[in-house]
Amino acid sequence: MGYIWAIIIVYMLSMVGIGIYAGRKQVKGAEDYLLAGRRLGPIMFAGTLAATEIGGGSTIGVAAKAYGNWGLSAGWYVITAGISILLVSFIAPYLRRAMATTVSEIIGRRFGKNAYLISSILSVVSLVTLGGVQITATATILSVLLVTDLNLAILVSGAIVTFYTMVGGMWSVTLTDFVQFFFIMFGFAFAIPFALDSVGGWSYVVANLPPEQLSFTKVGWQTIVGLTVMYYMTFSTGQEAVQRYFSAKDEKTAVVGSVMCGFLMVLYSFVPAILGLIALVTFPNINANNALATVAVELTPPWVAGIVLAAVMSATLSSASGDFLGAATVFTKDIWQQYFNSKLSDKEIMKITRLTVLISGIIGIGLSLMSQTIIPMLVFAFTMRSAGPFAAFILGLIWERATKNAGLASIIVGSVVGAYWQYLKEPYGIMAIIAGSLAGSVAFAVTTWIEQNMGRPPAPPAISEDIKRKYTKENKIWD
Repeated sequence: MGYIWAIIIVYMLSMVGIGIYAGRKQVKGAEDYLLAGRRLGPIMFAGTLAATEIGGGSTIGVAAKAYGNWGLSAGWYVITAGISILLVSFIAPYLRRAMATTVSEIIGRRFGKNAYLISSILSVVSLVTLGGVQITATATILSVLLVTDLNLAILVSGAIVTFYTMVGGMWSVTLTDFVQFFFIMFGFAFAIPFALDSVGGWSYVVANLPPEQLSFTKVGWQTIVGLTVMYYMTFSTGQEAVQRYFSAKDEKTAVVGSVMCGFLMVLYSFVPAILGLIALVTFPNINANNALATVAVELTPPWVAGIVLAAVMSATLSSASGDFLGAATVFTKDIWQQYFNSKLSDKEIMKITRLTVLISGIIGIGLSLMSQTIIPMLVFAFTMRSAGPFAAFILGLIWERATKNAGLASIIVGSVVGAYWQYLKEPYGIMAIIAGSLAGSVAFAVTTWIEQNMGRPPAPPAISEDIKRKYTKENKIWD
């Protein structure tokens, strides 16, 4: 256990140190703090995007699902995420070209202040919830190591991620994500051969599992398709993901980095599922959320266990930091600056954003203490932030003839339908986020058609001529 703790402590101190370094050396102004100066290259971009999206659900959650009803097919939870990132690559040029800071900002440019405010509030609420989920996931690891109450582990995990995010902003998040990405990819790769060797090999695992647990499609094609659609909707509208696209140095970087991230996620996908199956065979009566940590501690050498558990914490902390920074960015730029003080200086923007990161972290810790589930809370947050704004954001970027009230109508209809569908426990097996997003898209199209027939002009473009000139001046156009 001493080796494990040594690796974990060194890792945690390194994350704090990187946060302090980024805050002092890299952050010169608000754009550095919020968007890493829009200077991320493809490798840094792919690393931070992958580390952000491979979080508690993609590690502890997948292992728990494999331990439970999904078996090996739990890997589809990550494969579908990788496929969705590849699909987002097609709109990546629009995202980078917009020269925006937040998703809500683009919605506000086209559809006015009401749509702006509602989408901003939905984004903040969902991001803080997502951050709380990742704290829960990190705490499950610490609780196993400490053999202590989960609540104490939640407090420690939340304090660490809130601190380094608050200090360094996007540069801190990007640099820590880059380190964490390598922990995630290589840490898990170490675990499988050692764990299998401890239990007698893969043949022993197969012989002691029901055949259906080894099916690649046990989860069902309806769920696989549903997850792909859900992830595309949430990644293309989620501030923690889109903020990375805004931070890319140009359009080509956004596309190339996005494609790299998608393929890396697919390569990683079944690793935590295999570890979950090993746990099911060896420790059939443990809490499913502890499957990954238990395998690491009990079945691998201490130095491997330390790397694996650091990798899990890397995945969860990197996601939490992106969520809290995203929430703070939206609050500062889209709520405080728009409705309370439009003349904020760079120094004031950074001060308010840091304070909001702190408040978001505290609220996230509170949510984690109240609800210690992982994947259900993830799905709830995804629905909250995407069911309504999806059509307004995506169609607002690419549909030039869209009218002003179409965005507001789609946000309201999509959010209401998504929330009601979740309240009904997702009838017909259709996810709430999909039902809400489809309803919002229909509302968007119908409203545009009605207003066009009434002779109303299109809404102003999300990417105005002034923005195009600014982008051209930076010499970052990719033809």
